[in-house]
Amino acid sequence: MTIDKEALKSAAFAVNVTLDERALDMFDTYAARLIETNERVNLTAITEPGEIVTKHFADSLALLGLFEIPEGAKVADVGTGAGFPGLALLIARPDLQVTLMDSVNKKLEFLLKLSKELGLAPEIVHIRAEDAGRVPAYRESFDLVTARAVASLDRLAEFCVPLVKQGGLFLPLKAPLSEEEAAGGRAAAGKLGCRLAETKAYAIPGGDAREIPIFEKRSRTPSIYPRPAAKIAKNPLK
Repeated sequence: MTIDKEALKSAAFAVNVTLDERALDMFDTYAARLIETNERVNLTAITEPGEIVTKHFADSLALLGLFEIPEGAKVADVGTGAGFPGLALLIARPDLQVTLMDSVNKKLEFLLKLSKELGLAPEIVHIRAEDAGRVPAYRESFDLVTARAVASLDRLAEFCVPLVKQGGLFLPLKAPLSEEEAAGGRAAAGKLGCRLAETKAYAIPGGDAREIPIFEKRSRTPSIYPRPAAKIAKNPLK
C-alpha cells in the first residue's frame, strides 16, 4: 500500500466527498504509479504520499464536494498534466464523461496506461489548450471545464471558456486570487461569454487555502477566440 487510505478517506470527507473501497484502492494504485513514473518522467513536484493525498487527490475532489455535477456530465480538464483534477474526478464519479487534454505526450502516455490499469476510459487528447477551442467536436460542447495550475486567470479563461457550452460552467481550481488577477479574469471571461457568479473558498487538509471562481456561460464565445498562444500571452483580454 502506497498511501494511508484512512487519511485519504478523511481528507476527501473534509471536502464533502465520500469514497468507497473501490475508489480508495484505485487512488492507492494512482499514487504508486505516479511515484514510480515520476522517476523517469517529470509529472509532479509532489511525490510524498501524504502530500499526494492532500495536495493532489483531496484538492481535485473538492470540485465534487462543492458542486452538484449532474450524472453523465461532460467534463474537460485542460492542461491535465498527471491527471489532476480530471482523472481523480473520474475515479470518484465513474459516470462522468471526462476528457483529459494536454500538450505533453509523455504525460498522456502515463494517463493512458494508468487508466487502462484502473479500468477507466477517459478521452485522452494530445492538444494545445489554445487549439482545443477551435476543434468543432470540442468547442462549446462541455458541461463543465476545469483546470489546475495552468495559467493566470485571464489567459486561462481564453483557453477554457470556448469549450464550455451555453449554460455550462468554467470552474478553475486556484490559490486565493489577488484583486488584480480576479479583475483580469472577470474581464476576460466576460468577453468570452461568461459571468462570474461567485467564488467558493475551501481549505484542503493541512490548511492550504484554495478557491474556485464560478463562471457561468451565458452566451456563445465570439468566433475570434481563442487567439494564438503568443497573442494570449502578450495581450491577455481585458
